[in-house]
Amino acid sequence: MTDKAAIQARTQQLITPMTAGYCETHLDDDYKGLCEKLILKMSRKRHVPFETGRTEIWAAAVVYAIGSINFLFDKSFEPYATADDICDHFGTSKSTTGQKAGLIRKTFKMDYFDREFSTRWILDGNPAGSPLMRLGLLFGRR
Repeated sequence: MTDKAAIQARTQQLITPMTAGYCETHLDDDYKGLCEKLILKMSRKRHVPFETGRTEIWAAAVVYAIGSINFLFDKSFEPYATADDICDHFGTSKSTTGQKAGLIRKTFKMDYFDREFSTRWILDGNPAGSPLMRLGLLFGRR
């Protein structure tokens, strides 16, 4: 199997059934789509992060990274899950999953109210989506 074929196979394994299965069972379609989008973006990197290592860890890290910027771990938000829920589902340790999720967030510059990886609910209620914020008047950033 060539490197490209191996990466494609791992990409599909991460998307279906791993992250899609978790999102369908425990989260929602919005999370499912965002996880798929992130995995596909990761697969296009020159050095694909999930080329090595356990796919379960990478799947958990993708859900964790998307969840952490969308307040998944906050009980007042729906859907809600804990880091332990994610790690228990995938059979991974919380520290390793958190480290990989941090690497993913850093690599793709993911943060709260990220236009590319936030849920629709977060984007619709985001004050950063206002015209003033887009001009950078409130935070001095674009």
